[in-house]
Amino acid sequence: MLFTKSTRDIMRGSDELLSQSTTVSNGSTMSPQPNNTDNNNDAKKAKLDKNQNGKPSRVIHIRNIPNEVTEAEIIHLGIPFGRVTNVLVLKGKNQAFLEMADEIAATTMVSYFANCIAQLRGRNVFVQYSNHNELKTDSTHSNAHATAQAALQAAQVLIGQGETQGGPNTVLRVIIEHMVYPVTLEVLFQIFSRIGKILKIVTFTKNNTFQALIQYPDMVTAQTAKLSLDGQNIYNSCCTLRIEYSKLTNLNVRYNNDKSRDYTNPGLPTGDPNLDSAIALGAAPLASFMLPSAAAATTAALGVAGIRIPGQQQAGTVLLVNNLNEETVSPDALFTLFGVYGDVHRVKVLFNKKDNALIQMAEAHQAQLAMSHLDKIKVFGKPIRVMPSKHQTVQLPKEGQPDAGLTKDYTNSPLHRFKKPGSKNYQNIYPPSATLHLSNIPPNVTEDEIKEAFLHNGAVVKGFKFFVKDRKMALIQLGSVEEAVMALIEMHNFQLSDSSHLRVSFSKSTI
Repeated sequence: MLFTKSTRDIMRGSDELLSQSTTVSNGSTMSPQPNNTDNNNDAKKAKLDKNQNGKPSRVIHIRNIPNEVTEAEIIHLGIPFGRVTNVLVLKGKNQAFLEMADEIAATTMVSYFANCIAQLRGRNVFVQYSNHNELKTDSTHSNAHATAQAALQAAQVLIGQGETQGGPNTVLRVIIEHMVYPVTLEVLFQIFSRIGKILKIVTFTKNNTFQALIQYPDMVTAQTAKLSLDGQNIYNSCCTLRIEYSKLTNLNVRYNNDKSRDYTNPGLPTGDPNLDSAIALGAAPLASFMLPSAAAATTAALGVAGIRIPGQQQAGTVLLVNNLNEETVSPDALFTLFGVYGDVHRVKVLFNKKDNALIQMAEAHQAQLAMSHLDKIKVFGKPIRVMPSKHQTVQLPKEGQPDAGLTKDYTNSPLHRFKKPGSKNYQNIYPPSATLHLSNIPPNVTEDEIKEAFLHNGAVVKGFKFFVKDRKMALIQLGSVEEAVMALIEMHNFQLSDSSHLRVSFSKSTI
């Protein structure tokens, strides 16, 4: 789900790019239309179009362009969708016209920008069909014509640089920030391949940050990908793409596996002797299929992200939890535990089968996070099982229906951790561990008082440490992961003073 900083645009980039056919036509010949008009006035050559819902035309009308925008920038807006044959910029009227080679390319471009915002130099521009079926410009009297033809020829040179060689500014370095959910090579391919043909991808981790190098055939496609996707989120409020040009002009890929891929050389070995032997015996090379683990991760990730692929069933927000301890389980306990991984809206412990519960999360990727981290974790002495539910929502009991307080609605709870878009809590999600992170500690509360509170609730404290730079936070180490899970359920939102309640989450650190 990719944003321009607002919830409305959450699928810009991945959703729309994955649902549109937006390929770059490499190596084709551009043939600008002949110019026989004898009119000196650009505004007369192409009337300003006011009909925003006109019939399809291969001429596209772009409104609200910045005064300083160039013909090349207008052309680059259209290149990902097909061959551009002519361009006219009316700077005094903040408008431009772009002629595509055919209506199919124009329709693809208009359809794409109907669902996401087009931008030039930071300004939102509006893309629609023109009332004209052909764009004629005056080669005799218009200086703008010469500039336009130069820009078209430059774009043609860039596109024609070659299918397999790359060159300067054809390799993008992609850094994934706030990576709450795993991002795989396949997920990146799904997103970036809709901009244009991808030659190679290499993924790696540097400074504890997942990164990738993605090589396109030409710098126009690479620039389009950078402009379209930089700063967008793959998933809601997390997994942000930061894109810059790499100094490399070509990627040297040795293996086709889940870490690297050369799409121009499908015969490369995988680096796994067993898999390579299978390929040698006649199995399909890796470039034509995904490794099982990668396939599963990609399917889960795309569903969680809401990256809509035609025909793919979307992941839900409701989880089924079973093997619960009937004697001690409660909606509040499940709300607190599952709330570590997302905002829990509703919990229903089944009235006639109390070792089962339905939990509705705010978003699908939060449900996936909770399932991946809590499945088989011991809670109240029993390993719980967490799986997707067939239900789309958790129903509240009807009036007069017996429930015994087993169904609760937490939609408006003040204890949600992820209410704010882009919440920093997304950066601090970890699997259950024996060490807990404590925050919101009042300055007058001592180490002994905190330890005593945990001991009173049945925990065995093995270690404790305040943060040196911020005494409002601390780490506390317990005897086991199971103990830490129970302590988190009991101690999150524990009242330490009249105005302060303890915040508890799992930590990646140890004491």
